[in-house]
Amino acid sequence: MPLNDAPLLRALAGDRPETTPVWFMRQAGRSLPEYRDLRVGTRMLDACLTPDLAAEITLQPVRRHKVDAGIFFSDIVVPLRLAGVEVEIEPGRGPVFAAPVRTAADVDRITAIDPDSLDTTQIAEAVRLVVAELGDATPLIGFAGAPFTLAAYLVEGGPSKEHLRARAMMHTDPDSWNRLAGWLARISRTFLDAQRAAGASAVQLFDSWAGSLSPADYRAFVAPHSAAAVDGIDAPVIHFGVGTGPFLADMRLDGRADAVGVDWRLPLDEAVAVLGDDVTVQGNIDPALLTAPWPVLEAHVRDVLRRGTTARAHILNLGHGVPPETDPAVLTRIVELVHEVRAESGIAAAGAGE
Repeated sequence: MPLNDAPLLRALAGDRPETTPVWFMRQAGRSLPEYRDLRVGTRMLDACLTPDLAAEITLQPVRRHKVDAGIFFSDIVVPLRLAGVEVEIEPGRGPVFAAPVRTAADVDRITAIDPDSLDTTQIAEAVRLVVAELGDATPLIGFAGAPFTLAAYLVEGGPSKEHLRARAMMHTDPDSWNRLAGWLARISRTFLDAQRAAGASAVQLFDSWAGSLSPADYRAFVAPHSAAAVDGIDAPVIHFGVGTGPFLADMRLDGRADAVGVDWRLPLDEAVAVLGDDVTVQGNIDPALLTAPWPVLEAHVRDVLRRGTTARAHILNLGHGVPPETDPAVLTRIVELVHEVRAESGIAAAGAGE
Protein backbone atom coordinates (compact mmCIF):
# COMPACT_ATOMS: atom_id res chain seq x y z
CA MET A 1 0.00 0.00 0.00
CA PRO A 2 1.50 3.38 -0.95
CA LEU A 3 2.03 5.58 2.08
CA ASN A 4 -0.37 8.20 0.70
CA ASP A 5 -3.13 5.60 1.04
CA ALA A 6 -2.47 5.24 4.78
CA PRO A 7 -5.69 5.96 6.73
CA LEU A 8 -4.15 8.84 8.69
CA LEU A 9 -2.97 10.68 5.58
CA ARG A 10 -6.27 10.07 3.81
CA ALA A 11 -8.12 11.55 6.79
CA LEU A 12 -5.83 14.58 6.84
CA ALA A 13 -6.63 15.10 3.17
CA GLY A 14 -10.35 15.10 3.96
CA ASP A 15 -11.09 11.56 2.85
CA ARG A 16 -12.81 8.90 4.95
CA PRO A 17 -10.90 5.62 4.91
CA GLU A 18 -12.70 2.34 5.58
CA THR A 19 -11.70 2.48 9.24
CA THR A 20 -11.04 5.54 11.37
CA PRO A 21 -7.30 6.07 11.90
CA VAL A 22 -6.21 6.03 15.52
CA TRP A 23 -3.08 7.03 17.42
CA PHE A 24 -2.51 8.40 20.91
CA MET A 25 -0.70 11.50 22.07
CA ARG A 26 2.11 10.38 24.41
CA GLN A 27 1.71 6.82 23.15
CA ALA A 28 5.50 6.55 23.27
CA GLY A 29 6.49 6.82 26.88
CA ARG A 30 5.79 6.13 30.50
CA SER A 31 2.79 3.84 30.12
CA LEU A 32 4.93 1.18 28.42
CA PRO A 33 7.10 -1.17 30.51
CA GLU A 34 9.50 -1.58 27.58
CA TYR A 35 9.96 2.20 27.58
CA ARG A 36 10.70 2.28 31.30
CA ASP A 37 13.23 -0.54 30.90
CA LEU A 38 14.93 1.27 28.04
CA ARG A 39 15.13 4.58 29.89
CA VAL A 40 16.88 3.24 33.00
CA GLY A 41 19.87 5.47 33.72
CA THR A 42 19.16 7.88 30.85
CA ARG A 43 17.88 11.42 31.34
CA MET A 44 14.90 12.51 29.28
CA LEU A 45 16.65 15.03 27.03
CA ASP A 46 19.56 12.65 26.51
CA ALA A 47 17.09 9.99 25.34
CA CYS A 48 15.53 12.47 22.92
CA LEU A 49 18.93 13.30 21.45
CA THR A 50 20.24 9.73 21.09
CA PRO A 51 19.03 8.66 17.62
CA ASP A 52 18.75 4.91 18.10
CA LEU A 53 17.11 5.34 21.49
CA ALA A 54 14.60 7.97 20.29
CA ALA A 55 13.80 5.81 17.28
CA GLU A 56 13.20 2.69 19.35
CA ILE A 57 10.93 4.57 21.77
CA THR A 58 8.96 5.99 18.84
CA LEU A 59 8.47 2.50 17.39
CA GLN A 60 7.50 0.69 20.60
CA PRO A 61 3.80 1.69 20.67
CA VAL A 62 3.40 1.10 16.92
CA ARG A 63 4.56 -2.47 17.37
CA ARG A 64 2.50 -3.06 20.50
CA HIS A 65 -0.77 -1.28 19.73
CA LYS A 66 -0.83 -1.41 15.90
CA VAL A 67 -1.76 2.29 15.79
CA ASP A 68 -2.10 4.06 12.44
CA ALA A 69 0.77 6.49 13.03
CA GLY A 70 3.95 6.90 14.96
CA ILE A 71 4.54 10.17 16.79
CA PHE A 72 8.18 11.17 16.96
CA PHE A 73 9.50 10.76 20.48
CA SER A 74 10.81 14.10 21.65
CA ASP A 75 10.02 16.95 24.02
CA ILE A 76 8.89 20.45 23.21
CA VAL A 77 12.05 21.92 24.77
CA VAL A 78 14.46 19.84 22.65
CA PRO A 79 14.84 22.55 19.96
CA LEU A 80 15.65 25.04 22.71
CA ARG A 81 18.36 22.72 24.00
CA LEU A 82 19.66 22.49 20.43
CA ALA A 83 19.73 26.29 20.33
CA GLY A 84 22.03 26.30 23.35
CA VAL A 85 19.42 27.29 25.94
CA GLU A 86 20.20 25.77 29.33
CA VAL A 87 17.23 23.59 30.23
CA GLU A 88 16.71 20.38 32.16
CA ILE A 89 13.62 18.24 32.68
CA GLU A 90 13.25 17.60 36.38
CA PRO A 91 11.39 14.36 37.19
CA GLY A 92 7.99 15.11 38.64
CA ARG A 93 8.20 18.78 37.68
CA GLY A 94 9.04 19.28 34.01
CA PRO A 95 11.27 21.67 32.05
CA VAL A 96 13.27 24.10 34.18
CA PHE A 97 15.35 26.92 32.69
CA ALA A 98 18.50 28.27 34.31
CA ALA A 99 17.91 31.79 32.96
CA PRO A 100 14.24 32.81 32.54
CA VAL A 101 13.41 35.31 29.79
CA ARG A 102 11.54 38.18 31.45
CA THR A 103 12.98 41.51 30.26
CA ALA A 104 13.69 43.18 26.95
CA ALA A 105 17.37 42.50 27.55
CA ASP A 106 16.61 38.81 28.12
CA VAL A 107 14.69 38.74 24.85
CA ASP A 108 17.61 40.43 23.08
CA ARG A 109 19.93 37.77 24.47
CA ILE A 110 17.93 34.75 23.41
CA THR A 111 16.76 36.03 20.04
CA ALA A 112 20.36 36.70 19.07
CA ILE A 113 20.58 32.93 18.52
CA ASP A 114 19.95 32.17 14.85
CA PRO A 115 17.21 29.48 14.52
CA ASP A 116 18.83 28.37 11.27
CA SER A 117 21.97 27.46 13.22
CA LEU A 118 20.32 24.58 15.10
CA ASP A 119 22.19 21.32 14.62
CA THR A 120 19.35 18.89 13.95
CA THR A 121 21.59 16.02 12.81
CA GLN A 122 20.56 13.75 15.68
CA ILE A 123 16.87 14.47 15.12
CA ALA A 124 17.10 13.73 11.41
CA GLU A 125 18.95 10.48 12.03
CA ALA A 126 16.33 9.31 14.54
CA VAL A 127 13.54 10.10 12.09
CA ARG A 128 15.30 8.23 9.29
CA LEU A 129 15.66 5.16 11.51
CA VAL A 130 11.95 5.25 12.35
CA VAL A 131 10.80 5.79 8.77
CA ALA A 132 13.01 2.94 7.55
CA GLU A 133 11.27 0.50 9.89
CA LEU A 134 7.76 1.86 9.34
CA GLY A 135 8.17 1.61 5.58
CA ASP A 136 5.08 2.16 3.44
CA ALA A 137 2.71 0.81 6.09
CA THR A 138 2.60 3.52 8.74
CA PRO A 139 3.28 7.28 8.57
CA LEU A 140 5.33 9.16 11.11
CA ILE A 141 4.05 12.42 12.61
CA GLY A 142 6.65 15.07 13.37
CA PHE A 143 6.21 17.12 16.50
CA ALA A 144 6.94 20.57 17.91
CA GLY A 145 5.71 22.80 20.69
CA ALA A 146 3.80 25.93 19.75
CA PRO A 147 5.36 29.36 20.39
CA PHE A 148 3.07 30.27 23.31
CA THR A 149 3.74 27.09 25.26
CA LEU A 150 7.48 27.42 24.72
CA ALA A 151 7.34 31.08 25.74
CA ALA A 152 5.31 30.24 28.82
CA TYR A 153 8.05 27.90 30.02
CA LEU A 154 10.82 30.35 29.15
CA VAL A 155 9.24 33.37 30.81
CA GLU A 156 8.09 31.52 33.91
CA GLY A 157 11.37 29.61 34.16
CA GLY A 158 9.49 26.34 34.49
CA PRO A 159 5.99 24.90 34.75
CA SER A 160 3.20 27.22 35.91
CA LYS A 161 -0.54 26.88 36.34
CA GLU A 162 -1.62 30.33 35.13
CA HIS A 163 1.41 31.65 33.22
CA LEU A 164 0.96 35.08 34.75
CA ARG A 165 4.36 36.43 33.73
CA ALA A 166 3.98 35.31 30.13
CA ARG A 167 0.49 36.76 29.83
CA ALA A 168 1.61 39.98 31.51
CA MET A 169 4.48 40.42 29.03
CA MET A 170 1.99 40.50 26.16
CA HIS A 171 0.48 43.70 27.52
CA THR A 172 3.32 45.35 29.41
CA ASP A 173 5.92 44.89 26.67
CA PRO A 174 4.20 43.69 23.48
CA ASP A 175 7.29 44.39 21.39
CA SER A 176 9.42 42.03 23.47
CA TRP A 177 6.63 39.47 23.51
CA ASN A 178 6.28 39.47 19.74
CA ARG A 179 10.02 39.29 19.20
CA LEU A 180 10.23 36.31 21.56
CA ALA A 181 7.20 34.50 20.13
CA GLY A 182 8.35 35.20 16.58
CA TRP A 183 11.77 33.74 17.35
CA LEU A 184 10.15 30.68 18.91
CA ALA A 185 7.99 30.20 15.81
CA ARG A 186 11.22 30.01 13.77
CA ILE A 187 12.74 27.58 16.29
CA SER A 188 9.70 25.30 16.08
CA ARG A 189 9.67 25.53 12.29
CA THR A 190 13.34 24.57 12.04
CA PHE A 191 12.62 21.55 14.24
CA LEU A 192 9.59 20.54 12.15
CA ASP A 193 11.44 21.03 8.87
CA ALA A 194 14.23 18.72 10.04
CA GLN A 195 11.73 15.97 10.81
CA ARG A 196 9.86 16.52 7.57
CA ALA A 197 13.03 16.45 5.47
CA ALA A 198 14.07 13.17 7.12
CA GLY A 199 10.78 11.49 6.23
CA ALA A 200 7.96 12.50 8.58
CA SER A 201 4.68 12.46 6.63
CA ALA A 202 2.73 14.95 8.76
CA VAL A 203 3.38 17.32 11.66
CA GLN A 204 1.60 18.28 14.84
CA LEU A 205 1.96 21.64 16.57
CA PHE A 206 1.16 21.18 20.25
CA ASP A 207 0.04 24.09 22.46
CA SER A 208 -0.18 22.67 25.97
CA TRP A 209 -0.91 25.94 27.75
CA ALA A 210 -3.01 27.91 25.26
CA GLY A 211 -6.09 27.28 27.39
CA SER A 212 -4.87 29.86 29.90
CA LEU A 213 -5.45 32.62 27.33
CA SER A 214 -8.51 34.70 26.60
CA PRO A 215 -9.79 34.54 23.02
CA ALA A 216 -8.69 38.13 22.44
CA ASP A 217 -5.16 37.49 23.68
CA TYR A 218 -4.89 34.30 21.66
CA ARG A 219 -5.91 36.08 18.46
CA ALA A 220 -3.71 39.13 19.02
CA PHE A 221 -0.57 37.66 20.57
CA VAL A 222 -0.41 33.95 19.78
CA ALA A 223 -2.25 32.82 16.64
CA PRO A 224 -0.04 34.80 14.22
CA HIS A 225 3.08 33.16 15.62
CA SER A 226 1.60 29.65 15.58
CA ALA A 227 0.54 30.27 11.99
CA ALA A 228 4.08 31.34 11.11
CA ALA A 229 5.47 28.11 12.57
CA VAL A 230 3.59 26.00 10.01
CA ASP A 231 2.99 28.43 7.14
CA GLY A 232 3.83 26.79 3.84
CA ILE A 233 5.26 23.65 5.41
CA ASP A 234 5.35 20.75 2.97
CA ALA A 235 3.23 18.39 5.08
CA PRO A 236 -0.29 18.07 6.48
CA VAL A 237 -0.62 19.96 9.77
CA ILE A 238 -2.44 18.92 12.93
CA HIS A 239 -2.91 21.72 15.47
CA PHE A 240 -3.80 20.78 19.04
CA GLY A 241 -4.17 22.76 22.24
CA VAL A 242 -5.57 22.03 25.67
CA GLY A 243 -8.55 24.07 26.87
CA THR A 244 -8.96 25.88 23.55
CA GLY A 245 -12.74 25.51 23.27
CA PRO A 246 -13.42 29.26 23.67
CA PHE A 247 -11.38 30.02 20.51
CA LEU A 248 -11.47 26.67 18.74
CA ALA A 249 -12.15 28.16 15.30
CA ASP A 250 -8.94 30.18 15.60
CA MET A 251 -7.01 26.92 15.98
CA ARG A 252 -7.50 26.44 12.24
CA LEU A 253 -4.84 29.14 11.81
CA ASP A 254 -6.66 30.66 8.84
CA GLY A 255 -6.71 27.37 6.97
CA ARG A 256 -3.12 26.34 7.65
CA ALA A 257 -4.24 23.43 9.85
CA ASP A 258 -5.52 20.36 7.99
CA ALA A 259 -6.79 18.94 11.28
CA VAL A 260 -7.67 20.47 14.63
CA GLY A 261 -7.32 18.44 17.80
CA VAL A 262 -10.12 18.75 20.33
CA ASP A 263 -9.63 18.03 24.01
CA TRP A 264 -12.08 16.03 26.13
CA ARG A 265 -14.15 19.02 27.25
CA LEU A 266 -16.10 19.54 24.02
CA PRO A 267 -18.06 16.81 22.19
CA LEU A 268 -16.77 16.37 18.66
CA ASP A 269 -20.06 17.17 16.95
CA GLU A 270 -20.19 20.48 18.81
CA ALA A 271 -16.59 21.13 17.83
CA VAL A 272 -17.42 20.44 14.18
CA ALA A 273 -20.26 22.95 14.36
CA VAL A 274 -17.67 25.55 15.36
CA LEU A 275 -14.86 24.47 13.04
CA GLY A 276 -16.88 23.88 9.88
CA ASP A 277 -17.06 20.95 7.52
CA ASP A 278 -13.83 21.59 5.63
CA VAL A 279 -11.34 20.52 8.31
CA THR A 280 -10.54 17.14 9.85
CA VAL A 281 -11.02 16.70 13.59
CA GLN A 282 -8.79 14.74 15.94
CA GLY A 283 -9.78 13.38 19.33
CA ASN A 284 -11.20 13.14 21.85
CA ILE A 285 -11.39 10.23 24.29
CA ASP A 286 -11.29 11.45 27.88
CA PRO A 287 -7.98 10.16 29.32
CA ALA A 288 -9.66 9.76 32.72
CA LEU A 289 -11.84 7.00 31.28
CA LEU A 290 -8.85 4.83 30.41
CA THR A 291 -9.11 3.38 33.93
CA ALA A 292 -12.90 2.88 33.77
CA PRO A 293 -14.47 -0.57 33.34
CA TRP A 294 -14.29 -1.69 29.72
CA PRO A 295 -18.05 -1.41 29.04
CA VAL A 296 -17.93 2.23 30.15
CA LEU A 297 -14.85 3.00 28.07
CA GLU A 298 -16.17 1.13 25.05
CA ALA A 299 -19.43 3.09 25.11
CA HIS A 300 -17.41 6.31 25.33
CA VAL A 301 -15.17 5.36 22.39
CA ARG A 302 -18.18 4.47 20.27
CA ASP A 303 -19.80 7.77 21.19
CA VAL A 304 -16.66 9.66 20.11
CA LEU A 305 -16.64 7.74 16.82
CA ARG A 306 -20.30 8.52 16.24
CA ARG A 307 -19.84 12.23 16.89
CA GLY A 308 -16.76 12.22 14.66
CA THR A 309 -18.90 11.24 11.68
CA THR A 310 -20.18 14.82 11.55
CA ALA A 311 -16.74 16.01 10.38
CA ARG A 312 -15.31 15.67 6.88
CA ALA A 313 -12.92 13.11 8.42
CA HIS A 314 -11.95 11.99 11.90
CA ILE A 315 -8.72 10.79 13.52
CA LEU A 316 -9.40 9.06 16.83
CA ASN A 317 -7.11 10.12 19.64
CA LEU A 318 -7.27 11.13 23.26
CA GLY A 319 -8.31 14.57 24.39
CA HIS A 320 -4.79 14.90 25.80
CA GLY A 321 -1.88 12.52 26.40
CA VAL A 322 -1.74 8.99 27.74
CA PRO A 323 -1.45 9.11 31.56
CA PRO A 324 1.59 7.19 32.85
CA GLU A 325 -0.54 4.80 34.93
CA THR A 326 -2.52 3.59 31.90
CA ASP A 327 -2.63 -0.15 31.30
CA PRO A 328 -1.14 -0.60 27.80
CA ALA A 329 -3.59 -3.44 27.13
CA VAL A 330 -6.43 -0.91 27.29
CA LEU A 331 -4.89 1.16 24.49
CA THR A 332 -4.44 -1.95 22.36
CA ARG A 333 -8.07 -2.88 22.96
CA ILE A 334 -9.23 0.60 21.89
CA VAL A 335 -7.26 0.29 18.64
CA GLU A 336 -8.81 -3.12 17.96
CA LEU A 337 -12.29 -1.73 18.59
CA VAL A 338 -11.77 1.29 16.34
CA HIS A 339 -10.45 -0.89 13.54
CA GLU A 340 -13.52 -3.12 13.82
CA VAL A 341 -15.93 -0.21 13.26
CA ARG A 342 -16.29 0.62 9.59
CA ALA A 343 -16.15 4.36 9.17
CA GLU A 344 -18.24 4.20 6.04
CA SER A 345 -21.10 2.72 8.06
CA GLY A 346 -21.29 5.98 9.90
CA ILE A 347 -23.42 6.81 12.92
CA ALA A 348 -25.37 3.58 13.12
CA ALA A 349 -22.32 1.31 13.14
CA ALA A 350 -20.37 3.47 15.57
CA GLY A 351 -23.27 3.41 17.97
CA ALA A 352 -23.89 -0.33 17.72
CA GLY A 353 -23.56 -2.25 20.92
CA GLU A 354 -24.17 0.70 23.24
